[in-house]
Amino acid sequence: MEKINAVITGVGGYVPDYVLTNDEISKMVDTNDEWIMTRIGVKERHILNEEGLGTSYMARKAAKQLMQRTNTNPEDVDLVIVATSTPDYQFPSIASILCDKLGLKNAFAYDMSAACSGFLYLMETAANFIRSGRYKKVIIVGGDKMSSIVNYSDRATCPIFGDGAAAFMMEPTTEDVGVMDAILRTDGKGLPFLHLKAGGSVCPASYFTVDNHMHYLYQEGRTVFKYAVSNMSDVSAAIAEKNGLTKDTIDWVVPHQANLRIIDAVAHRLEVPREKVLINIERYGNTSAGTLPLCIWDFEEKLKKGDNIIFTAFGAGFTWGAVYVKWGYDGKKQSI
Repeated sequence: MEKINAVITGVGGYVPDYVLTNDEISKMVDTNDEWIMTRIGVKERHILNEEGLGTSYMARKAAKQLMQRTNTNPEDVDLVIVATSTPDYQFPSIASILCDKLGLKNAFAYDMSAACSGFLYLMETAANFIRSGRYKKVIIVGGDKMSSIVNYSDRATCPIFGDGAAAFMMEPTTEDVGVMDAILRTDGKGLPFLHLKAGGSVCPASYFTVDNHMHYLYQEGRTVFKYAVSNMSDVSAAIAEKNGLTKDTIDWVVPHQANLRIIDAVAHRLEVPREKVLINIERYGNTSAGTLPLCIWDFEEKLKKGDNIIFTAFGAGFTWGAVYVKWGYDGKKQSI
């Protein structure tokens, strides 16, 4: 029996129409375009500002485009997993909402919480479902409405984040392509440095939590930056070495789009030139679980079958890791 692996067979994505520029941010807090570009690398970010719409709306748009591009019959989808830190509700899951909105009658579905590393974890999780031989069509979605948890009076965090979602189709293959390897890590010591204090079971919503702005993202920037640089760089180098990849055989690096200086540090560690690194932080900011698939959605036309790609991310928890993917199709043939 031939070995089954999981290959990415299509991409879909969505970002909201409204664009929040650095000039607008500078009217909210004491900052400016030069400061934001120098320290973070974000020029603009898309914001889902229509009332009553949450992360599931963007996820549905991305998944619908994915299904159209891959000519997928809704009844053939076996599994849907969504990575997000900003679900519409504590329950039910976004994934269950997608099943209803997209007519996925034969899929089971659930959400995954791994912050900015969520989509990285999703790829390995979905790959293992497919490798089991029981699942043929798996949709994975990474997306966040970060504007719903960002304090727009906090100049340290509000320029960083944006809203968006993107999705991959993953299917079985016996070819030498797909998700080849993964190194994933979690370390709970990150809790004090990056969290959302209120709204969970430890600190439920109250007048006190609302009055004291405890429902917004909190980040101790310098500490998170230090850990992100070292861990993303180390794990990317480790997966390259483990799989015999060098600066010459790595075709693309897809890093989490949190900070341009972190991205540059990862590329430097791998000795990969900037032109091999997929970067769209300038236009989208940090969309958390959405950054990795949105990069592929943006640059799909550049990808060729057999390309060696290293995905890497770092997020709250702390969570981090790297996934080595051998790309499964020529992007120019599929992108629309």
